Amino acid sequence: MKAPLLCYTEQNFNSFCDIVAERDADLQQILHKHGYPRPWIRPNTFQTLVLSILEQQVSLAAAYAAFNRLRKKVGTVTPKKIVSLTDQELRDCYFTRQKIVYAKGLAQAIIEKKISLRKMEQCSDQEVFDQLIPLKGIGPWTIDVYLMHALRRTNQFPLGDIALVNSLKKVKRMRATVSKERMLAVAAKWKPYRSIAAFILWHAYMKEKGARISH
Repeated sequence: MKAPLLCYTEQNFNSFCDIVAERDADLQQILHKHGYPRPWIRPNTFQTLVLSILEQQVSLAAAYAAFNRLRKKVGTVTPKKIVSLTDQELRDCYFTRQKIVYAKGLAQAIIEKKISLRKMEQCSDQEVFDQLIPLKGIGPWTIDVYLMHALRRTNQFPLGDIALVNSLKKVKRMRATVSKERMLAVAAKWKPYRSIAAFILWHAYMKEKGARISH
């Protein structure tokens, strides 16, 4: 029998924040200073994964500029609509050559039923990773983001996220050259709620920058 999947909801999110903060005085201080973060939930859809592809290695503003231009052109973003667009039409929506390949490859995998986003809701984190990682352009960061925001899993810690890493280094007073292994070791004490800790660290980063994350 599979272990039950641990997911956060609007209802249990703050209590999970409290559990993590009880283990870590630095996270507790963030909650005292800034209050609870909002759970960053996205629907489990192809459109959400396309947005995650657009967010790879660019600012949120640049990603949303492309995403909003695409939605203005096609409405709800579906696999069939993506494969029907020419490369030039996607370039006109600010897609790079690589991201055109990634989005169309993902769309084709769904059309051909090689993957099912709905079925992934019942899969373990590792099973989701194993299904998505073979797809071109879908790497660990994109999968972590999908697990965190669309499937609402509680134990992801995407070290590919620059804002998260910068916040972790500042909150934990780490040197700039700290290793990935050291950061994961620090995050290990938050298991199985590393996603919740990540939300708290993002919250601190965005509050101090005076920025806002679009959900």
